[in-house]
Amino acid sequence: MVPGRLEGKVAVITGAASGIGNASARRFVAEGALVVVADIADDAGAALAKELDATFVHADVTDPASVDALYDAAVATYGGVDVLFNNAGISPPDDDSILETELDAWRRVQEVNLTSVYLCCKYGIPRLLERGGGSVVNTASFVAVLGAATSQISYTASKGGVLAMSRELGVQFARQNVRVNALCPGPVNTPLLQELFAKDAERAARRLVHVPMGRFAEPEEIASAAAFLASDDASFITATTFMVDGGVHAAYVTPL
Repeated sequence: MVPGRLEGKVAVITGAASGIGNASARRFVAEGALVVVADIADDAGAALAKELDATFVHADVTDPASVDALYDAAVATYGGVDVLFNNAGISPPDDDSILETELDAWRRVQEVNLTSVYLCCKYGIPRLLERGGGSVVNTASFVAVLGAATSQISYTASKGGVLAMSRELGVQFARQNVRVNALCPGPVNTPLLQELFAKDAERAARRLVHVPMGRFAEPEEIASAAAFLASDDASFITATTFMVDGGVHAAYVTPL
């Protein structure tokens, strides 16, 4: 942690009520940021915001009006926005092999994981431009750059879309002082992953065998990377694939 590194910066974090978003809200506040906790989980989001002396906004990231209102609320509360951490996402059990995944599951995951990032950038980047620039951190995944050992076809496709979108936006807005990076975590010990693998130990083992460090990441480790990308310490970093995966992308491991 670097106290004061985000001092005075206004950060809007989606999916902030749990997992990586929760850990990141805590980290950003600890480093001096003014944080807007955005989520559809009202009780958990409001409780976190109260604990951190932050601001909670109920936001459905798949709805354009809700996303626009989220940034309006941030500006009304803090005077502007400097950081977008577009982190909300889902990985439901009915998103599986392409042979098993039905169209409704495909569409639901695409809406929450990919369309939400489009909307948050569409309505959030103009707020950054009003401040003369800022940082956008979009949560992609290690599966955006390599085939997953455990198929989640819509999740993988959505994160590939986040990665490509982040690259293009990073190039497009570079000379307007807006940095856009794709944060690509490996498997993270969050409620999302725990739920996904609780019913299938073999599936969890297949995922874990690919991690050279031999363990899943903790949410706080991903939050550290997000805080760095949000900060001025990353002032010459944009349009990157920022891997925080315990070495998964570099490893050759024989699957179980």
